[in-house]
Amino acid sequence: MLEQQHMAFFTATILDWKHLLKPDKYKDIILSSLRFLVENERVQVYGFVIMPNHIHLLWKMEESHKWEDVQRDFLKYTAQQI
Repeated sequence: MLEQQHMAFFTATILDWKHLLKPDKYKDIILSSLRFLVENERVQVYGFVIMPNHIHLLWKMEESHKWEDVQRDFLKYTAQQI
């Protein structure tokens, strides 16, 4: 897949732009999830920023994983933990 050969910019926002990500404990969940994805060779993370109501990622999917599957799993896991 061509899209998996390139770095992608991804943004996820909190519903109604609520500041749910302000506490460090929620930032830690995001960091833990990204660390898991990197350690399990699902993505390469080039950069990220965590804002109080959204996140930005620069990442690239590893060839053996589909972009939509990794994104879904990342969002589902972090949402459930938060």
